[in-house]
Amino acid sequence: MNAADVMTTHVITVTPDTTVLDCAKLFLDNHISAAPVLDGQGKLVGIVSEGDLMHRAEIGTDQSTGSWWLNMFTSRETAADAYVKTHSNRVGDVMTASVISVQRDTSLGEIAHLLESKRIKRVPVVENDRVVGVVSRANLLHALASQKEKTAVPAQTSDDRTIRQTLLDLMHKSSWGNANPSNVMVSDGVVEVWGVVDTEQERTALRVAAEEIQGVKKVIDHRVLFTELRRGA
Repeated sequence: MNAADVMTTHVITVTPDTTVLDCAKLFLDNHISAAPVLDGQGKLVGIVSEGDLMHRAEIGTDQSTGSWWLNMFTSRETAADAYVKTHSNRVGDVMTASVISVQRDTSLGEIAHLLESKRIKRVPVVENDRVVGVVSRANLLHALASQKEKTAVPAQTSDDRTIRQTLLDLMHKSSWGNANPSNVMVSDGVVEVWGVVDTEQERTALRVAAEEIQGVKKVIDHRVLFTELRRGA
């Protein structure tokens, strides 16, 4: 299986001029923990995550008042960089600029190695300098969970890929399917969906839409209701 088989295609992005506050609200509203940063031409220039927003002067987590002896060994350049990241209101100043990305045909084995060796949680999928998807650790777990117990795991068939893309396209175009990013896996005609859903009606709508696609044998919806997610927070 490759990146194209498991990636989340509904990618929420920001720009270097997006404010830190708007970025934080975007994360909460869309139940995401990171977003690619695109320039005015749509080219990937960085990625911003929850980790980049944790140490902020506004909420007293900037750690600006370290011990005097530790400050003695901190260079002026490091101190200046830390000040910018904890005080700037622009995503372009707090994002991680050195972004690791993959292609549609990058194997899941290569992606897993990248995530582990670079200690990152996700990688953008890029085609012609444009972000077309994101593969996260969760996507790899979804791929694993969707497999049946067998001695050899077959590659996803072209029919499965057609079903997955058809359903993703329909969700993106519909008013009910685009509210929250969801990941879809298809194996041997069985559709499995992970993510967050706002209402049971939306869950039912997705099931009905999937069942109308030729080749679909069964639909398994693992998504969590947003109200349940909030109660558990």
